[in-house]
Amino acid sequence: MVAETLKTTRAATSFPVFKPMGNGVVAAAYGTYAIAAAVEDGDIFEMCKVPAGARLLGGFFYGADIDTGTEALDMDVGWAANGGTGTYDAASTDGLGNLGTLTGDTFALGNLAWIAGLMYPLQGLFITGVLPYFTKETTIQIEVNTASAAGHTGSISLVVFYVVEDSLAV
Repeated sequence: MVAETLKTTRAATSFPVFKPMGNGVVAAAYGTYAIAAAVEDGDIFEMCKVPAGARLLGGFFYGADIDTGTEALDMDVGWAANGGTGTYDAASTDGLGNLGTLTGDTFALGNLAWIAGLMYPLQGLFITGVLPYFTKETTIQIEVNTASAAGHTGSISLVVFYVVEDSLAV
């Protein structure tokens, strides 16, 4: 099969992008995609959009344990190029997280315990102290680097928190 780009409803061209009124009001963009068949290296899931002037504050990637058995599925979280000329307007496949091979196994760590599934805080530029921003409306997306070994089906969701700084929009 050939890698493809898949859109959630909230990343569709016709879906209105939320822009909060006033600088400093925290907003969230999110999207969910139900994976119905094996993903391939190069598949892109367009999850949601943020408006021009958005400065990202963080977020989370959630999902079912899509890759069962010996895990191989590797996905990164980033954004598509938006046509702007700002510092972060060019595409970045992993600007919000190089998640590595996803493991949805049950485990416990201290007082935290996970049942089978995926939950990752966004990383990427955030763990370097950078809060990326965009001068134009931008699509936040997930890209597959390695296909799953088995299982293949289940939903993935992405939530991104942002504020809008009107001075950043072009």
